Amino acid sequence: MTSTPTAPRRRRSALTPRVAFWLQASVLAVVMGGSSAPTPLYPVYQAMWGFSPITLTVAFAVYALALLAALLTVGALSDHLGRRPVLLAALLVEVVAMVVFAVADSATALIAARVVQGLATGAALGSLGAYLIELEPRNRPGLGTVINSAGPILGLAVGAVASSIIITIAPGSIHAVYVVILGLLVLQIVGTAITPETVRPAPGALASLRPRVHLPQSARRAAMWVLPAAVSTWALGGLILSLGPIVVRSMAGSGSAMLGGLIVAALAGTGGVAVLLVGSWAPRRLLTLGMVTLLIGMATTMIAVGVGSLPLYFAATVVAGVGFGAGFLGVLRTLMPLAAAHERAGLLSAIYVVSYLAMSVPAVVAGRLVTVVGLNSTLLGYAAAIMVLVVFVLAGLLRTPRSAADRGLSSDKIRRSTPNHVPAPRRADTGSADINIRDGTDAIELRPLGRGPMDTDRITAPGTE
Repeated sequence: MTSTPTAPRRRRSALTPRVAFWLQASVLAVVMGGSSAPTPLYPVYQAMWGFSPITLTVAFAVYALALLAALLTVGALSDHLGRRPVLLAALLVEVVAMVVFAVADSATALIAARVVQGLATGAALGSLGAYLIELEPRNRPGLGTVINSAGPILGLAVGAVASSIIITIAPGSIHAVYVVILGLLVLQIVGTAITPETVRPAPGALASLRPRVHLPQSARRAAMWVLPAAVSTWALGGLILSLGPIVVRSMAGSGSAMLGGLIVAALAGTGGVAVLLVGSWAPRRLLTLGMVTLLIGMATTMIAVGVGSLPLYFAATVVAGVGFGAGFLGVLRTLMPLAAAHERAGLLSAIYVVSYLAMSVPAVVAGRLVTVVGLNSTLLGYAAAIMVLVVFVLAGLLRTPRSAADRGLSSDKIRRSTPNHVPAPRRADTGSADINIRDGTDAIELRPLGRGPMDTDRITAPGTE
């Protein structure tokens, strides 16, 4: 069991909590944007250094695995050392990653930069998820939840598009995007250094480094048909973030980096918007929407690949993006109510282990297959595999009765906090997960600290949908 951090008295700071909140929202955007910035440049790197598609997918996979390792080890460290020092350390490591990117002159250097970036991003997400909730403006309850849910996915989209624009404007300055991100990070480090701390240091820092991955007995039956939804959504994300620019380059017959950025935005941007628009839906409805749109998107992708239509491929990716966002949120909101409070941290870790492995391993396999059977055949097989998983999940939905999560939590499980608005959320001892209960909303917010791409899950009780 981890210790419970408490909210300290706010020390005088150069930044007001409101300004500090938006500063940390910008940090989340820049950190996640930086993680997708290399993607549109992969074809350029490939042309410069002459490596195979599998090298591209390895460069992406090591980032995802490093991020996962950081989330599972230092994701809850800020509960014990404080949000600010952990985030500052993570941002400094992120700066190192940008420097390595900027001076990279080989595939080996590119892979090294991705490893460093993955570690930094994973460590930063652990602190940022909590910081945004605790600095949330009192007159905007739930805003931190919204930023935590949609921010990472939208950040991926913005980073890819920004990188594309920079390399399009200055084709000879492939490292310019990293210099821009580095400059933003330096400014944010200065701002974070004067941001008020929201928790007191607490013992147990070393113990918190031990990964907790556990699939509770109560969630195992549902996980058998729900976790394939997480695999399908993040396997698609891994494909787009690694080979997406190569695919559009092949269809367009052009090396335009802008197209590479736009295909990432088509998936991640749409996914982020979907989370914002349908985030209050019941879990079963969310999962159904996600899987149906993912199925349609993959079927359309197969047609687009078959006829070689780039516009149709973009349209298919936009549709699949709805499935990407809604589907994964549906996974979280279906499984999390099935775990007891002390089991949630382990369950969240298990979900994200599956998700990050799905994002990295299939992408590497696809990179290898491209060199053996060709790009189009690999894409068709990849889309077909995702469709099989989606059909399996939809069959599970049809055979499974309405879940406890869909009916809402019984009133005896909804604990309320007073007063209605507090400077920092009250915490229950859940290992590494936060339970933030707001009086009068009939809702429980499950906020995993640093456990993955979307740091907030909202379980809506009856009457609030």
